[in-house]
Amino acid sequence: QVQLVESGGGVVQAGGSLRLSCAASGRTFTGFARAWFRRAQGNEREFVSAVTWNGDSAYYADSVTGRFTISRDNAKNTVYLQMNSLKPEDTAVYYCAAAPRFSDSDSAYDYWGQGTQVTVSS
Repeated sequence: QVQLVESGGGVVQAGGSLRLSCAASGRTFTGFARAWFRRAQGNEREFVSAVTWNGDSAYYADSVTGRFTISRDNAKNTVYLQMNSLKPEDTAVYYCAAAPRFSDSDSAYDYWGQGTQVTVSS
């Protein structure tokens, strides 16, 4: 059974930091793009960041550029999202995903985690 399991969410004050992790099991995602999406209450799921299969290229939504950093450790089958300078508008459920090729569209991703809540208080 293929699983993506996120961890690292929580409650943090504005300006603080969190590091999300997404560990995969059941298959290797070495050749897959890995991504993070988020869904704030009442909103649609939106792209946050993605990294290519070898980690050479990373992409970010404009709203998080300069504050978030995505990385991956293929030996651990894990992708990370370092979130700094958090803002209340970053409050959302964060989901990790995997796809054969990079995309900023959630429809391109076949594998999804269950999500982890991030709450940023003002």
